[in-house]
Amino acid sequence: MPTLNNEMMRAIIIDHYSNPQNKHDPVNEGYEKVHMHSDNCIDDIDVFVKFENGVVKDACFNGVGCAISTASTDILCNLLVGKNVEEVKELIEQFMHMMHEEKYDEDMLDEANAFANTSKQAARIRCATIGYRALEEILKEGK
Repeated sequence: MPTLNNEMMRAIIIDHYSNPQNKHDPVNEGYEKVHMHSDNCIDDIDVFVKFENGVVKDACFNGVGCAISTASTDILCNLLVGKNVEEVKELIEQFMHMMHEEKYDEDMLDEANAFANTSKQAARIRCATIGYRALEEILKEGK
C-alpha cells in the first residue's frame, strides 16, 4: 500500500465510519464473541470472530462506537479473514507497534495504516485498539 498522507488517512477513516462493511451481528452460529467498552469514550461494542480449522472465516462487530473505534474495528474485520492464528497474532502485534510509534510492517496493516497518527492523541489509542484488544481476549481465552 502506498504511503498515506493526512487527507487519505482521514478519507479512509470517514469511509469506514460512515459505511462500515462489517458492522452487524453474525448471520449464523459458530462465532466467538467478546464485549468491549471504554470508560473515556462512547465505545461499547461486541466483536465476533468465526474460526474454521484455525483460520478466520468471518469477523464482524456491532454496538456503539466513535469514528476511530468504528473505522478501526471495521478495517480489522477485513484484515482478519483468511488469516491463521499466528498471522492474527502478528497483525495485532504490528498494529500495537504502530500505536506506540515503534517499527512495524506497513504492508501487513494495509488500510489500518490510516491510524498511524493516532499515537499523537493518546486518548484515541484506546479507541483505535478496542477491536484488537477484543481479538486478543478471544485468542487468550482459547476460543
